[in-house]
Amino acid sequence: MILSYISAIVPQEIAPHIGSLSDKSIHFIAFSILTLLLRVAYSVTWFQTVLLLVFYAVFIEVSQLFTLNRSAEVLDVLADTIGIGLGLLIYPLLLKVTDVHR
Repeated sequence: MILSYISAIVPQEIAPHIGSLSDKSIHFIAFSILTLLLRVAYSVTWFQTVLLLVFYAVFIEVSQLFTLNRSAEVLDVLADTIGIGLGLLIYPLLLKVTDVHR
């Protein structure tokens, strides 16, 4: 999470670029992965996951209000939230495939 936060608040010129993916695609993918990592690594419910990561998404956007060459966008939070939803849908499938039981 620290790396994703740093990537989100550094000036746009030095922010990492991931191929030709759009900004919203990157948000979507990043929050899908963060959701899976959070659910696998910690004993949190799906509801706690949503609360924590939506708070984190909003926190990033508010932080960007105070960062040079960055701007806060509600659509970024929406892309993040959709990514969280996808991560939550994939999580049970991941458990089945890896045969991990809690």
